[in-house]
Amino acid sequence: MLEKNFEILDANEAVADVAYRLSEVVAIYPITPSSPMAEHCDEWASKNRENLFGIVPTIEEMQSEGGAAGAIHGALLGGTLATTFTASQGLLLMIPNMYKIAGELLPFAMHVTARSLATHGLSIFGDHSDVMACRQTGFAMLASNSVQEAHDLACIAHIATLKSRVPFMHFFDGFRTSHEINTLTKIEDETLRAMIDGQSILEHHLRGLSPDDPFLCGTAQNPDVFFQGRERANVFYENIAPIVESCMEQFKNLTGREYKLFEYTGAADAERVTVAMGSSCETLDEVVKHLNNHGEKVGLVKVA
Repeated sequence: MLEKNFEILDANEAVADVAYRLSEVVAIYPITPSSPMAEHCDEWASKNRENLFGIVPTIEEMQSEGGAAGAIHGALLGGTLATTFTASQGLLLMIPNMYKIAGELLPFAMHVTARSLATHGLSIFGDHSDVMACRQTGFAMLASNSVQEAHDLACIAHIATLKSRVPFMHFFDGFRTSHEINTLTKIEDETLRAMIDGQSILEHHLRGLSPDDPFLCGTAQNPDVFFQGRERANVFYENIAPIVESCMEQFKNLTGREYKLFEYTGAADAERVTVAMGSSCETLDEVVKHLNNHGEKVGLVKVA
């Protein structure tokens, strides 16, 4: 049975709602325009709202975004389901821990309201300079174009990271999407339970650090050993695309809402094609339809 639970939310609240229900620990530090996600989680926990697993997540505000990333890293090493929210310079402060989280193949989904990085001056407006600066960390990246898509792909990110063991950075445009108030169909708890892979959660818990089951990590390695480890990790990355596509197909079957890693709209014989991701896709889609209705041959490739 397809969902019909309509609500009016902005993308920050829509994403926080999913992240809260699927997390045991949320480490936060406010930065515009991601702060409302952390604020919602803190408020819900203070009201003893339970997550999908029947517990109230632990919400901890740290001294900086670097501290939030360190707290997340520690929680993940303990086998805990954890999340955080950030943007811009705050995201850059998380980069050292992001390398470690990805290198240690720790399942983790973070949510970023993409925002300009400060250069000659500080700017709070949206672009992708922050998330693009993190492409080399080893995180998989998933972009949302609208409030509904941000809500839905937040779910996809949390599910796919558990199945792939590759951490995900789910991002959407700061202010243009994060603060846009729109009608969306909210994902029911039953849908999340159908999506979640209990075996993957159990395996993540069992990999957590424990004095009863010690293992070696965080060593210093010479190149001959180091690069064997890096090469071995490639297998996990090769599996990401089919895992995400499988999660999207499962999500479609449960909700009726369809997503693809790459989606084309426009003329089959297009002479000009735009490739884009983020909130611009919503406008470009309308422009493509308008131009094609007036004799043009254009198309759009939406990148998730």
